[in-house]
Amino acid sequence: MTEQTNVKTLDKVVVRFSGDSGDGMQLAGNIFTNVSAGLGNKVSTFPDYPAEVRAPQGSLSGVSGFQVSVGAEVHTPGDECDVLVAMNPAALKQNARFLKPCGVAIVDIDSFKEADLRKALFVTDEPFKELGIKAQIVEVPVTTLTRAALADSGMDNKSILKCRNIFVLGLVCWLFDRPLEGATAMLRGKFAKKPAVFEANAKVLRAGYDYGHNIHATVSTCRIETGKAEPGTYTDINGNTATAWGLIAASEQSGRPLFLGSYPITPATDILQELAKRKDLGVKAVQMEDEIGGICSAIGASYAGHLAATSTSGPGLALKSEGLGLAVIAELPLVVIDVQRGGPSTGLPTKTEQTDLMQALYGRNGESPIPVVAASTPTDCFTMAFEASRIALEHMTPVILLSDAFIGNGSSAWRIPEPGELPAINPPLHSEADGDYSPYRRDAETLVRRWAIPGTPGAEHRLGGLEKDYDTGAISIDPINHERMVATRREKIARIADRIPRLKVIDAQGADTLLVGWGGTYGHLRTASAELTAEGTPIAFAHFNYINPLPSNTADILRAYNRIIVAELNTGMFADWLQCHYPDLKISRINKIQGQPFLVSEVKARIKEILEDK
Repeated sequence: MTEQTNVKTLDKVVVRFSGDSGDGMQLAGNIFTNVSAGLGNKVSTFPDYPAEVRAPQGSLSGVSGFQVSVGAEVHTPGDECDVLVAMNPAALKQNARFLKPCGVAIVDIDSFKEADLRKALFVTDEPFKELGIKAQIVEVPVTTLTRAALADSGMDNKSILKCRNIFVLGLVCWLFDRPLEGATAMLRGKFAKKPAVFEANAKVLRAGYDYGHNIHATVSTCRIETGKAEPGTYTDINGNTATAWGLIAASEQSGRPLFLGSYPITPATDILQELAKRKDLGVKAVQMEDEIGGICSAIGASYAGHLAATSTSGPGLALKSEGLGLAVIAELPLVVIDVQRGGPSTGLPTKTEQTDLMQALYGRNGESPIPVVAASTPTDCFTMAFEASRIALEHMTPVILLSDAFIGNGSSAWRIPEPGELPAINPPLHSEADGDYSPYRRDAETLVRRWAIPGTPGAEHRLGGLEKDYDTGAISIDPINHERMVATRREKIARIADRIPRLKVIDAQGADTLLVGWGGTYGHLRTASAELTAEGTPIAFAHFNYINPLPSNTADILRAYNRIIVAELNTGMFADWLQCHYPDLKISRINKIQGQPFLVSEVKARIKEILEDK
């Protein structure tokens, strides 16, 4: 990059791309994120898009956004953005509230005609004044400049306009001193089968970058600090892809082939799509006719000796409840992934919540205990998919893995594990050498039954949904036997607590208050506790990945503090879960059910209110 005098160095920045659903904001944001991750920055993203297939162009309901925080130490996408890209008035109106007063708004001024303002329901011809924007406004004729750059390309006007997002990407890359090689490589990969489209986008990318040089007298270039990273190979990965890769890794480490029976549902579909690409790794991914077919096919695959999984969201989990009961009584390994979204019913399909927790814990008939685990970040989806698979295979039980739309669609920089870093998974497989086989003969310590793959000599058996005799596995309606089997299945799950990691606390000197979270709220809660501690209000922090059973040291941790505050994106389900286990504890609650993740600022404000007993 040519040396400039107007350069600032920042420890982190937040950029928000916004425009119509068809303006390519997700692509521009993803490329900027990947380029930044490749330079050694920590990243955290928040794709925010409407549920409509395509709202009217230029309307408020059709605005799509992508926010990314980039820096040396990043745990959230940020409450507010330093730079807001607005491709039209509707995007500006919907996102101006996220722009810092000292920030920069880059707008495509070509899209701010009178008709555009009216579509966005502005009442004056001065949108920036009407919104009360205090930030610097950079009016860029993006449409005009994109047309000029591609004037001799031979492309039609519609195709040219599709490249506007890449012009803006080039400008933002200049603004934050991002070299274009990484972005160009990503464009080459995306349009590998359309070389003319790649050449056009590469040219527009350079045009946006060069335009930045022409305005450097009024806008500062920023260099972003990079933190110390563990040596290795890194990639930017979203939560759904990480979940799919975690299942593949578990298959490799267990020696069990992977089967996914699933049905498309927002926001979990990407897991099915990713695994469908992995035939080269022996993955069998089947799109079934419905959610029930998805779980039933997975149960059949589990009986046949596979690491079996099914992916869904809240409405699909409801449909899978009967199949889950069958897997519980048959004691077959199965991973059910629920990428949570706003409800009830079809609710808010593209928005995030944590409102499926009670359904995961209790949403089956009869006594049907199931381990429940939760991922906390996009990269942690890999770890917890691996862990869910390990628990399912080693303890012969279905397991529910809770993710959510925020971390499922969001992304972070991830270090790819080196060979040998992942532990082995050891299913309790029965072999001919073990002698006679009884389906429900159990290990004395874990209460786990042996797993006989069909075709194993001497291990012929049947499984089904009717109650089994404790000793023989034959069908039994004896009341005492049933009570014994119910108690045994329950105790088997409880004993898993001895084989999961103990709960860890990020303590603060002098803290008598513990902030508690679970799942995808990790980054916001950790940041809130750290900022409050730095400001003189010490707050310890504990985050749960294991919900049922709870880690074995949970009681000791919680009782070490005078005040417990549980923050979650529902009406208090995890707080209720803890309260029923530890009724002596006084638990305060921070709840949000708006289809949006927490803001760090609102968590801090609510903690202060609780500490003041308001």
